[in-house]
Amino acid sequence: MNKVLVIDDEKPTLVMFRLTLNAYGYTVFTAENGKEGLEVFERERPPLVLTDVKMPGMDGIEVLKRIKEIDPRTEVVVITGHGDMDLAIKALNLDATDFINKPIQRHLLEQALRRAEERWQLALDDKDEITLEAIRDSAVMHLQGNLATQSEPRLQEAYEQVVAMGKQRIVLHFNKNASINGAGIALLTQLLLDAQKQGIDVVIAGLSENFRKVFDIVGISRLVELRESLEEALEDV
Repeated sequence: MNKVLVIDDEKPTLVMFRLTLNAYGYTVFTAENGKEGLEVFERERPPLVLTDVKMPGMDGIEVLKRIKEIDPRTEVVVITGHGDMDLAIKALNLDATDFINKPIQRHLLEQALRRAEERWQLALDDKDEITLEAIRDSAVMHLQGNLATQSEPRLQEAYEQVVAMGKQRIVLHFNKNASINGAGIALLTQLLLDAQKQGIDVVIAGLSENFRKVFDIVGISRLVELRESLEEALEDV
């Protein structure tokens, strides 16, 4: 994943991204609007695209839709303004990898890049995105890559294995580069509700800063405890 396309109508932002991403070792292509961005994408087919959401003409949401129609494997990170969480969630529902807010913070950009690279590599390697491990009195589901529609069979299988194990506590451990879209949030919510009915305690650990915000907005934080790390989630077991 050495090529990246950045689409933004602000030239200073494009300059900043070009300098930063070049320093990270990427070959960087830029475009100043959605139409030009799609033309560059068609020509260069970069595996990673960063696009601003609010642009004149074709906005970033439409760019995301078009790119996913051309090549669903492409990892797309949307760039939002402060407070545009509704647009960020809309982008995640369309299978964006992540979102970053302006003004860009380097550590959040680095996290988004790592998340995109890991998802890309997992898809290439065809690795299982959900693995199960028993730790003391807990069943730990390790989640990596992207929790989405295609995750449903494996998530259900893992949950049934937990029930069969007789564990009364599930730790959903998100790898630091894991992501989740709207369909994945729906699957996760259903799992939490099913666990409640069966008297199984659930804790979520390792969720990134961005996805903690998303969970707060969609209400998952009211259904389950959130912990910073797996170690913290297992402390009181």
